[in-house]
Amino acid sequence: MLLTLASGSLFFPGLFALSTWALRRSRPGWTDDDCLTVGTRLVSSVQAVLATGAGLTIICSCSNVVSDRHWLAREYVWFLIPYMIYDCYAMYLCEWCRTRDQKLRRATIFRNFLVENRLMVTHHAVILFVLVPVSQKLRGELGDFFVGCIFTAELSTPFVSLGRVLIQLKQQHTLLYKVNGILTLTTFLFCRILLFPFMYWSYAQHKGISLLRVPFNIPLHCNVANAILISPQLYWFSLLCRKAARLFDTAKAKKNG
Repeated sequence: MLLTLASGSLFFPGLFALSTWALRRSRPGWTDDDCLTVGTRLVSSVQAVLATGAGLTIICSCSNVVSDRHWLAREYVWFLIPYMIYDCYAMYLCEWCRTRDQKLRRATIFRNFLVENRLMVTHHAVILFVLVPVSQKLRGELGDFFVGCIFTAELSTPFVSLGRVLIQLKQQHTLLYKVNGILTLTTFLFCRILLFPFMYWSYAQHKGISLLRVPFNIPLHCNVANAILISPQLYWFSLLCRKAARLFDTAKAKKNG
């Protein structure tokens, strides 16, 4: 556990520092804010690939969705904890860099950071203070398969990050941006929304019961954890759909015009 925590504490900040340094060297026209933002997106994408890989490994290794074990189900959570802390700091650093010319007080910058990133900060805090205890202690020796499923929710993150980078590069008009948008919506729908019905269906198949009976046959904290996890996903997915609709309407208007 301590070795895994230490590894994550070195890996994510180290990758962030290396990527921002490389971007400053390779992109002399970029501002510090540009380099920090893209560096943050790069680290998020790397973490997402690692989490998805760990999740698929766990899922494929657990034929019994309740009792089968895999060491990654616990170890990767310890590796993830430093990432959540680092990511909050990296987002704050981006906010500080973006507003430093305004000569604002640090308390004002921090307050603005919390307001503008309130959903993401809350998301990270819930994972650290609620879901980590659930996954590491409350579930006991059961449910590694479902922990693996939760890890695969990160599959959409690289596409979301690429979309943000393309916007920063003013490439919204390109085919790559449109294809990436389709992939973002698709992976988000399947890996962050439909993932939860899939987990309940998997449990129903294992127990030989109706899907509708599953919520009444699993511990309450499992239902609560799933509700906490899916709520922001539904909100973010609605934002993605609205953005896609605006993009389609703009393209249609230009074509008609």
